[in-house]
Amino acid sequence: MSESERDGMLDECFDYDDQLRADGHYAVGEALQSLNSAKSVRLKNGKVIVTDGPYAETKEQIGGILLLEARDLDHAVQLVSRHPGLKFGPWEIRPAGDLNAIVEESRRRRGKHG
Repeated sequence: MSESERDGMLDECFDYDDQLRADGHYAVGEALQSLNSAKSVRLKNGKVIVTDGPYAETKEQIGGILLLEARDLDHAVQLVSRHPGLKFGPWEIRPAGDLNAIVEESRRRRGKHG
């Protein structure tokens, strides 16, 4: 992709992100650096092992993370289906897990109050 094509694509994506912000749907978004900067960390036989590169070998790469405020998963699909970045590859959409009850139960077990 040429520099002008890349700039046009980014401008189009950021325009839509601005619209999501204005409508109250954009929570946070971050780009990820290239795979060359990745480290994988795992525990093996009680030892921490750090290796260069991504954990999974795949043809697709995660380019960033976008958190949206949506009514439900169908609404999130609707919002993403209009994102210009969709032209450049697939997007995976997942609901965020609500860990509040789990965190509170853990605090109770540990005798911590928050």
